[in-house]
Order: sequence, then C-alpha cells, then structure tokens
Amino acid sequence: MQELIENSDNPEENELLPKIDLEKERGEILNAFRSLLKITKNKRTKEETRLIRKAFDVAVEAHKDMRRKSGEPYIYHPIAVARICAEEMELGPTAIIAALLHDTVEDTYITLEDIEELFGEKVRVIIDGLTKIPEVFDENVSVQAENFRKMILTISEDLRVVLIKIADRLHNMRTLDGMRPDKQLKIASETSFLYAPLAHRLGLYSIKSELEDICMKYLNPEAYKSISIKLKSTHAARQRFIRQFVQPIKEALKKEGFNFEIKARTKSIASIWNKMKTKEVPFEEVFDLFAIRIILDTPEEMEKPDSWKVYSIVTDFYQPNPNRLRDWISIPRANGYESLHTTVMSPQGRWVEVQIRSKRMDQIAEKGLAAHYNYKESKNGASKFDRWIGEIRDLIDSHFSDADAMEFVNEFKLNLFNDEIYVFTPKGDLRVLPTGGTVLDFAFDIHTDIGMKCIGAKVNKRLVPLSYQLNNGNQVEIITSSKQKPSEEWLKMVVTSRAKQKIKASLNEEKNKIAEDGKEILMRKFKQHNITFTSENLAVLEKYYNVVSTTDLYIRVAKSKIDLTKLRSIKNEAGVLTIEKETKEKTRIASDIYKKVDNKKDTIVIGEGFKDIDYEFGKCCNPLPGDSVFGFITQSSGIKIHRTDCPNAANLMSRMNYRCIKARWKNQETREHLAKLKIIGIDGIGIVNKITEIISFQHNVNMRSISFESKDGIFEGKIQVLVFDKMHLDELIEKFEMIEGVKRVERWDDVSEETTEDYD
Repeated sequence: MQELIENSDNPEENELLPKIDLEKERGEILNAFRSLLKITKNKRTKEETRLIRKAFDVAVEAHKDMRRKSGEPYIYHPIAVARICAEEMELGPTAIIAALLHDTVEDTYITLEDIEELFGEKVRVIIDGLTKIPEVFDENVSVQAENFRKMILTISEDLRVVLIKIADRLHNMRTLDGMRPDKQLKIASETSFLYAPLAHRLGLYSIKSELEDICMKYLNPEAYKSISIKLKSTHAARQRFIRQFVQPIKEALKKEGFNFEIKARTKSIASIWNKMKTKEVPFEEVFDLFAIRIILDTPEEMEKPDSWKVYSIVTDFYQPNPNRLRDWISIPRANGYESLHTTVMSPQGRWVEVQIRSKRMDQIAEKGLAAHYNYKESKNGASKFDRWIGEIRDLIDSHFSDADAMEFVNEFKLNLFNDEIYVFTPKGDLRVLPTGGTVLDFAFDIHTDIGMKCIGAKVNKRLVPLSYQLNNGNQVEIITSSKQKPSEEWLKMVVTSRAKQKIKASLNEEKNKIAEDGKEILMRKFKQHNITFTSENLAVLEKYYNVVSTTDLYIRVAKSKIDLTKLRSIKNEAGVLTIEKETKEKTRIASDIYKKVDNKKDTIVIGEGFKDIDYEFGKCCNPLPGDSVFGFITQSSGIKIHRTDCPNAANLMSRMNYRCIKARWKNQETREHLAKLKIIGIDGIGIVNKITEIISFQHNVNMRSISFESKDGIFEGKIQVLVFDKMHLDELIEKFEMIEGVKRVERWDDVSEETTEDYD
C-alpha cells in the first residue's frame, strides 16, 4: 500500500494542484503496462493475457482519482509491483493479476466478491491475504506485533501473498524520497527489521541486498555515502583486477569445451558495512568486495560433476582456502539455493570468492523460491523449504494470545537468517538444524515426546549433556527417562522455535495446575476471613503483594511465597478489601512525561511546539550536537535521546515507533557532552603519549577515562572525552588519525550501558 492524495471536492484546493496533461499521462500509463506485458510475453496463454488486461482496466478505473505523494497517478504503483513480481521474482500470471489489484479492496469501492466474480477464487484468496496485512506501524505495540504476525501467517497459506507484499515494499522503498524524514526512518526501520530478513529467507538475495542498502541510506546516511564514494573511486582498479583474474580460467574452460558465463558481483554497501563492523576493519581492508560467479550451461544430471570439474580448474590456477569451501549442491539451503563456493588466493595476495553453479541454480539464486518451483524436479530444496514452512506452522499451532504477538514475531525472526548444520540419527537419517542447535533441539526435532523425556545424548558415541551444541556431521543418539520433566532452564538450551514452543506449552500447563492449587488455597483463606472472592479483591491483593497478575498471585500462594497471615492487616469492610492510596504513582504514561524544567542550557528541541522538555541522552550511543537524533518515550525515565544510527535505533523504531518522536539540536551550544572513541593501531614506543598530548594540549579537550590493551603488536585504546559537538569530535578524530601507527579511530557504542526495562 502507498500513501496517497485524492482530488478534493473543494475546487479551490484542486486549483492548487499542479496542472496535469491527462492525455500525456494516459499514454505513459499504457506504455508502462505494455512494458509489463512484454516481460511476460512467452509465459502466458491468451486467456491469461485477457485476464491481465482486465485486471489492469479494473485497477485503472478504481484508482483513477488517486495520486501518490509525488503527485503522479496511483496506478503507476500497482504496475510497478506487478513488474517486480514478473521480472525480479519470475512469478506467473495469477500473481501479476493479484499485484495489479493488490490495493483495490483496501483503498477503493471494489470488494472481494467482485474480485472472485471477475478473476476467480485463487486471485480472491491472494487479495484477501494482502488486505489482511495492514501497514505495520500502529499506535499500539501489541497491534503492531499482531500485524507482523498476520503477514507471517500468510506464508503457510499462499506464498504469493508474502512475495507480492515484498514487491510492494520494494517499490515503496525505491520511492521513499517523497516521504517526510520521520516517515522515512520508520519505514526503513520496519523494512530492516522484517522485510529484508524475510526476502533473504525466501532466496530473494538481490531484493534483500537492495532493501538493506536503501535502509542504510536512511538509517546510517554518513556510512552509506562514505562506502558509496569509495566503491566508485575504486571501480576501475577493481575491473582491471577481475579481468586479469578470470582470463586463465576462461581459457581453460573453453579448452575443456564448457558453455559458460562469468560474472563479477560487487557486494552491497550494507554487506560491506556489516563486514567492516564484524571484522573491525576499515573499507580498505575488506578484501572480498566482490565475488566471481561461473555459470555453466549444462544438463541437470551433469551439474554436480561439472561443477567439481570447474572447481578443479580454478584451484589449478589459484590456491584455495580449505576452511572456506561450501558445498550447497550436495545439500542445498532451505530456500533451494544451490552452489559450490570456494575462496582462493590471487597472485596479488588477495582473497577472492568464486561461486560455481549451473544456469538452473543461478535462476533459483537470483529469483528465489519462485524460480525454484519452475524446476519441480529439484526435490531436495523443496523438501527443505517445506520443513521451514512446517516450523512456521508449529509457531501458529502454539495458539499465541495477542499479548504474546511480539514474542511470536521475535521467534520467527530469529530463524530468518540462521545458517544450518547437518546431523545424523544412529540409523544414518539426515536431520537439519540451525547453527547453534543443541542435543535438546535435536530431540524435539525427532519427536515431541522424545524431547520431553530427554536427559542427554551420545554424540559420536560420547556422552554429552542436553545443552551440548551440535556440529556438522555429528551422529546423535538421544537418551530418555520417563521421570524427566521440562524446566525453565531448558529454554536457554534451545534455539529452534519448535523446541521453544513445546517447552513453553509444557511449562504453561504445569503453571496452570499450580495456579489452580493456589486459587483453591486462596478461596479457603477468603472464606476464613469473610472476604468476598471477587476480581476487585484479587486486584487489591495483587497491588498489596506487588505481583503482576492474578495467575502470578495464585502460583506464589501455592508455593508458599506469600504470607497470607497479612490478610488481617488489610482493611475489610463487609467482605470488600481496600488499601490506602499511595501518594506517588508508580507508573507514568506517555502524556505525563512532558515535565517543564528551568534549564537554560537545554540543547534539544523535542516534538512539535514543545519547549523545555525533560530528557536524558541514551548511554548506549551518547549523541552529540550535530548527530541525527530522535526521542524515545520510556516507561518511567522520561524521554531518551538516541542517534538515528544507534545500535538500538532500528529495534525501537520498528517495534515501538509510536513512542518515537522528532528531536533536533538547538543552534546555540556551550555545553560539554560525553563521547567515546576506540583507537586501533600498531603498537609502538610513545604512541600513548602522543594520543594523550593531543587531548591535553593540542585540542583543549577534557578526558574522562583512558585504557589501552596490546596483543601481538596491535593495540586497542578506549577513550572517553568531553566535547562540545560532533564537529569538535571529528576534529579530534582527524588529529588521532594523523598519528603514525594509528589505523582506525571510530565512535564506540556500548549497548550494555543502556537499561532496557523502560523500553518494553
């Protein structure tokens, strides 16, 4: 769905709209539609063509008075979404029809009954699924989480619903420039949180990379711009290197009679940034900026032997890294991805990733699961994807309440990026688990009853505990006992959603039994003290004993963790309990946090029209004047100011955007702010003195703390300083970078320093 504007009934307002050449627009719309038809020319029957044309006509008529924020006709959006489905996902005519109509039921007079009458039941089901998924940002976190869940549920009903939704989101992201800055941040955060990982899991790697890059453009614009400039400046040198690298491989492949194509793919900006962060290296030290892809035109029965033959040719020229060999042809990924990956050393001393695959495998790698189903004879990938769909159904079958919707989404998201390990039963049957999977995960993967009774296992005939993490190739024999029962500790030992849900269900069942016992005890006590057993009286006890719910009250009573003799001290008037009102409220709601303060040095302007608002700076990212920032309304600590590239930012803006508010710096600034820097370089005599001299003498900066560690000739220093603003800090960083031996200076964020209780 796109934000839109409609022509007003007020003629004066319509006069303010730009003058529109309707005839020219009609021609451009028809050209866009003809372009869509051209893409699908060889993939549709005459009847399917007729239905696509009819869908276009219906969509044009339904959206005729609607325009997007950019001012262009709204119909461009469904055409663009349909084109993404056809061209970038290779979906068929049914999905294209549904994409053209995807906003008609939600935004116009068209009904689901109309859709079924005109286009049949399949299209109706897809449109119904799309209509059930509202835009995720909502005024309530549980509603927002529930919206996420609705989208996830559709995966197990019709995969095309989610694929069209991803196409819809991709076009929205491509046209995000027309939105307000605060809306851009929120939409980018939501996309980063769920849509990009979902595209990854569905094998839509190109779309996933594009979504991540656009998200980074809005969430971390400085890093995005910096990497983008460096990629452009090194493009020519990179192309020369690639030509030299592939030349001997090309000649050898031709000599062997292979039909092939060689491509060089530069990594996305977001993946380069992630590598810089995880490896803690600057751009110049990210050596695998690109991958070489060798695509073979070979029959399916020859794909595996030919791929290994090409591997042999490549490694004849270049030394392979044995730790970087990945065989996804023998055992494809869950989303159907098949390829043989190796990393080899070039004569220039540079590691290069080489991917070897067939044309069929490349189609699946580029187009994801949609392309996979065009090759139905590829059975391994299909069964693995079906297994993943089964995991989603396990989540659905656990009957989460609305209150647990966010937990549901988090459980699902955890599985989106997981790599896999392959382990075996004693009989040699292959089982697939996520990386980090334990003996207990394996037991639940075999059967729920085996999981519930598991007390340990023999891994490669060696006795190991429940928490033992399995590795590729392990043979696992589960040991059970009829006396075993799940415990809360088990939840810390498992990573699969299936195991977690089964354990939680068992623990909840046990809790319910204990709660029933506690309820009976409490009813007897109420009777003894002539107290009426009502929800109002129970609420009084919850407050008196400081428990979070009635169930918690019952459980504590059953476990004798509550002193019921204190019931006598609570005021009892004719069976009704009351306690004195507290002079201070324990909680504050969002509308009460805007507290006036007399502070002439306030440096932040919050929201629209508010002045002198009470706030604190987030300790996780320590914002400085000049940083792009936003405010977050906590439960009991007022407003916290965070940088928009704070490690916590994407999570806060995607999960609880209704508590995120605009914030900006005032122009005047005379106050010092805490900043943290990490300095990494080659250890040498006097380097610490040079750093402290810059702080003390050359830059007039107050230092709060400094620590240095050195190992194998490399030092890492962490410094806390007081500076006036970002420009002040950048000048200091520039001075440090000029010191001989210093390789990298960057701001250091410590998420652990920020308490999260107020954020939930």
